[in-house]
Amino acid sequence: MKSEVFFNEAKGLMPGGVSSPVRAIRPYPFYTRSARGSRLVTEDDAELIDCCLGYGPMIMGHAHQAVREAIEGQLASGWLYGTPSERELKLARRIIADHPSVDMVRFVSSGSEATMAAIRLARGYTGKKDIIKIEGGFHGAHDGVLIKAGSGATTMGVPDSAGVIEDVVAHTAQVPYNDTEALSALLEKNDDIAAFILEPVLGNIGTILPEKDYLKEVRAITEEHDVLLIFDEVITGYRLGIGGAQVKYDIRPDLTTLGKIIGGGLPIGCFAGRREIMEMVAPAGPVYQAGTFSGNPLSLAAGAATLDYLTGHREVYDAMDDKTRALGESLPAPYRDSFVRLGSMFKLYFRDTPPTNYVEAKESDTARFGAFWKKMLAAGVFLPPSQYETNFISIAHSDSDMETIAGAYTTCL
Repeated sequence: MKSEVFFNEAKGLMPGGVSSPVRAIRPYPFYTRSARGSRLVTEDDAELIDCCLGYGPMIMGHAHQAVREAIEGQLASGWLYGTPSERELKLARRIIADHPSVDMVRFVSSGSEATMAAIRLARGYTGKKDIIKIEGGFHGAHDGVLIKAGSGATTMGVPDSAGVIEDVVAHTAQVPYNDTEALSALLEKNDDIAAFILEPVLGNIGTILPEKDYLKEVRAITEEHDVLLIFDEVITGYRLGIGGAQVKYDIRPDLTTLGKIIGGGLPIGCFAGRREIMEMVAPAGPVYQAGTFSGNPLSLAAGAATLDYLTGHREVYDAMDDKTRALGESLPAPYRDSFVRLGSMFKLYFRDTPPTNYVEAKESDTARFGAFWKKMLAAGVFLPPSQYETNFISIAHSDSDMETIAGAYTTCL
């Protein structure tokens, strides 16, 4: 098998043989040769229906014509300038128009970079040192948010990676998702909190939904304590509709981070928010942030083409929602209760009920999931290889694709 040969060589060239840990599938990952629409083709000639979609960015499916033409058009004009370009204005206008909470945008190169900068900006704007995140929430692989989950709702952080200095994460606390009492209790004890950062819908521990009024209560609590609210919509931005989760749930965070879909499958991120906060960013203000590839014209072209298409075809969101709903309803009865979905995001948890937070999600039977995942792959459906990653569909997933996925679920469970 070509994939096995490639991986054996890769282990001597790259740590663990991969460029990101989640790709280290045992005994070896499959290598992709090409992708189009809803399908991946592996180096070993397997064709797979893709429900990973690059971990979220490919809402249009692979190699969509409108995005491909935008990239090709920009290639003819160059792909890195080191100067401003008009494309920045177009995408910034679109993001601002789609998000009532946003007055200004700063483009960066990844979601991780966006969250790192947003946290720095929150500290610079407020003059406070500490932040709060959700237990089990993921905001990229930078030091300040790599905090060990399960360290408690009212204690400061413990590093979750070698190389992270304890003094850094000592300024990061965490609270359980869907628990406003824990958030209030922590804020009552600490008046040095700059910001509360959370994924409004958890996406890096599977798919966990906010309980009724949870996000509205979070907004009220943070306002009461003069704490900035940062919505990390790197996954949910344009995935749950135009304007993401904050429009869906009618919440106005102070800062927003975006990535994935706004680049149309190319590397991008941005942080955005109220004008008086964003004007603290250099060169307008004292909070430094910079990047060689920020505002890359290829990413901007792909992102603008994606958002233009989605805006002009808003009906695709209802169509994808209908498809994941039908998928859940097709499952054998014992599994329907633990199938979680929202729009084009979905996840089957191997536990009796849908989790409401990280601790409950971690109670899932990962051994059963692992066996199920292998069967699904053999049946021609590629799911993210972890119980704790969200599955996605795209506008390219046909009714026939969904029937195949549903049949595979029923057979492989």
